[in-house]
Amino acid sequence: MNSKVFFGLYVPTNSILHRLDPRMKIIGCFWYVVIVFFANNLLTNVLLALFLLFLMAMSRVSFKMYWQGIRTLMWIILITAAVQLLFSTGGYTLWQWHFLTITSLGIIQSIYLIFRFAFIITISTVLTVTTTTLQLAAGIESLLKPLSYLKVPVSQLAMMLSIALRFIPTIMDEIQTIMDAQRARGMDFSAGNLFQRAKRLVPVMIPLFVSSFKRADDLALAMEARGYEPGAKRTAYRRLKWEKANNWALLVYILLTVVLIVLRHL
Repeated sequence: MNSKVFFGLYVPTNSILHRLDPRMKIIGCFWYVVIVFFANNLLTNVLLALFLLFLMAMSRVSFKMYWQGIRTLMWIILITAAVQLLFSTGGYTLWQWHFLTITSLGIIQSIYLIFRFAFIITISTVLTVTTTTLQLAAGIESLLKPLSYLKVPVSQLAMMLSIALRFIPTIMDEIQTIMDAQRARGMDFSAGNLFQRAKRLVPVMIPLFVSSFKRADDLALAMEARGYEPGAKRTAYRRLKWEKANNWALLVYILLTVVLIVLRHL
């Protein structure tokens, strides 16, 4: 497994987060993503950062691995922050050239935007490293079960999402392998302008699509051989059970939200 690829990878450790109900972890992840957008000052962002560091420590997974997960998306974060910086208005104007403007408020909003991206990526990584693919599927299916009364294919949606999460590291590893093979044949992906670099990715994307379709076909045959039938009523070997520890975790998120709301108005 390529150590540079971390999102979607399950890391087995005997931590409290690993033992929590997957439904609680999914709820907690979405809850955190929502309240991230309510952080509007330094205190609220520090509070969210400290809580996230607490979760990372509780997962017993190396902080270096979490950084590797953020680093793979760093360029997207920086480009988005740069757009926010150059096109924001408000505050004192520090630099201006034609329609591009850098203001004091734009700098603050760009910094907060970087924090939000980092928080969302990291909390999603905490979820995937502490929850197996099967647990994610079971948790999502259980949470979406009320939609089944509206004829929504809940089990199929949960299965598709869990498979997608499962194969993110595999596909990223395969991209790295193909690029290494192309470099060994003399390909230089860093030379030239942006258009030339994008053009050099064509020899990477074609074998990636071919291998992805082949893997999907093999997976479909394997599921069919094991008797998987979409829409059929299925039983579970391990049933989800909501324990007292999940109530404490829910209480922690409620307290976090209350404190954030208080700090937001300071």
